[in-house]
Amino acid sequence: MTDSGDNGVPAADDRDHSAGERAGPQALPRGPGGPRRPRAKPPRRRRGWRTPVAALLIVIGCVLAPLSVVAVWTANQVSDTSRYVANVEPLIKDPAIQNALTDKITGEIVTRINVQGLTDQAAADLSQKGLPRISTLLRGVSGSLASGVQGFVHSQIHKIITGPRMANAWVQVNRVASQALVAVLSGRASTGAVGVSNGQVTLDLAPLIAVAKQDLVARGLTIAGKIPIVHATFALFPSKNLAKAQKAYRLINDLKIVLPILTLVLLGLGVLIARRPRRALIGAGLGFAASMLVLGAALLIARNLYLNSVPAGTLPPDAAAAAFDILVRFIKTALRTLLVAGLIVAAGAFFTGPSAAAVRTRHALSSGLGRLRHGGEPGPAGRWTHAHRTALRIGAVALAALVFVFWGQPTAVVVVVIVILLLIVLGLIELIGRPPAQPGPAPSAPDG
Repeated sequence: MTDSGDNGVPAADDRDHSAGERAGPQALPRGPGGPRRPRAKPPRRRRGWRTPVAALLIVIGCVLAPLSVVAVWTANQVSDTSRYVANVEPLIKDPAIQNALTDKITGEIVTRINVQGLTDQAAADLSQKGLPRISTLLRGVSGSLASGVQGFVHSQIHKIITGPRMANAWVQVNRVASQALVAVLSGRASTGAVGVSNGQVTLDLAPLIAVAKQDLVARGLTIAGKIPIVHATFALFPSKNLAKAQKAYRLINDLKIVLPILTLVLLGLGVLIARRPRRALIGAGLGFAASMLVLGAALLIARNLYLNSVPAGTLPPDAAAAAFDILVRFIKTALRTLLVAGLIVAAGAFFTGPSAAAVRTRHALSSGLGRLRHGGEPGPAGRWTHAHRTALRIGAVALAALVFVFWGQPTAVVVVVIVILLLIVLGLIELIGRPPAQPGPAPSAPDG
């Protein structure tokens, strides 16, 4: 029992104690400078696993993105004959490549013709037949004659190289060479148009030289018809890197499907498990775009390494640079496209978020659309669009994604056009969709 009065009021010490408990820190004894308050311990922030795991998944996905691009390019441009031919076909139209082929084929043909040797043989025959003056005269002009024939052959070969027949022959040669190139990269024996010679992986020019011989004969240089089959070669890349190229080809060819899927899965999982998915999506988009910039820098480094590894006597520097730029142009197109796509995803995630800039932007767009609407009651189409606006938005975004995925070789321009069309469709949904008019407040009854 407690000490209490007749009316059931608690005793003084109990009252003070209960009051102190109710008052908490405010009822603590006062000191000279006021009440003494105990230092409140800051709450411990629980560090969950979701944020670091999400960041790790997004980083790994961004690291794998450039490898995925290279893997898909290797599969499409090397293993696929049609894509390979489409990739190398512009080489024959490049002036630097045309000049290099002209010099190469001219040298092979002039060496086989051997004008200097034929002139000396004819001079010797004339001397034996008692015509020493003509023989001496012929020997004196043999050098000029050889130089003239070489100049004539060079000019005619250049016309042939830049003509349509050589372009068709180039396509046919590379169509056959595609299978041989895959055999070389996969480590199988190759006896076709592509082989290894003098430290270089080379392309056999015999079919092109055959076309040049036929055209030279048709242009009046009938002696060219006596030239035997010439298996001259055109250097593609140094064979000292062939072993590395074979290992990389086999590895990337095996992962050409796994890497892109794994990249998308990692990025998607990173966004889904993040505590702030919208912020994670912004980071994933920016990181993906940054990885494409890294791939572009890697291509520049690879270009310099390639140009330094090709001897000038094997392939002129301008021709080597043109060959590299043409062969990797599809990678450059892909990385530009994906860079734009990553930036668009990041921008979309940002402008749909709760930040002040995003809210102001959406408010400005909404106000502008509101001014475009006409007054009055919305029609059935407007009410239906407003009621199903979420499904319509999802359908528009899904359709744009399908167009991007199933486009053969989308470029950055294609991506921008798809995004612009998507924004127009989303704007039309907002413009057409109008909620039904809300009934106004009922008028108050007049005072009696």
